[in-house]
Amino acid sequence: MNPVNAAKGGVRVVAVFEAVKGALVLAAGFGMLAALHVDLGVAADELVEAFHLDPASRYPRIFIQAAESIGDGRLWLLAAGAMAYALMRFVEAYGLWRARRWAEWFAVASGGIYIPVELYELARGVTWARALLLAVNVAIVAYMAVVLRRSSTRR
Repeated sequence: MNPVNAAKGGVRVVAVFEAVKGALVLAAGFGMLAALHVDLGVAADELVEAFHLDPASRYPRIFIQAAESIGDGRLWLLAAGAMAYALMRFVEAYGLWRARRWAEWFAVASGGIYIPVELYELARGVTWARALLLAVNVAIVAYMAVVLRRSSTRR
């Protein structure tokens, strides 16, 4: 396989990854819309009970209080944010799949913007999830930067 085809395959893997992220966030947004006009405090109580957790202990109590404080207005706002984010991921995935240069730049910028936040979170406490998230994001940003550099030298 020549390097151009290999790069195209790698970029398409990133495109699929971005599309999957978009689909997951889109599903979460629809889940928020489905929660409209539902007493989330009661639903949180039932969920804590279903997992046989003590509702008076710290984390279940925080979860229940957070659920009780979410109103319909906030759910609409969160759902709209989720939809906008999902649209952004889908546009990026489309551009990467179609080998658009703007999408390569967008992938580097949109992935790179999260790295300082992920480093901050990792500094607050190392967990395997935080470390994995940072590693995947750095790998994607680095790969897309290499693709951009190679494509600019071919032009």
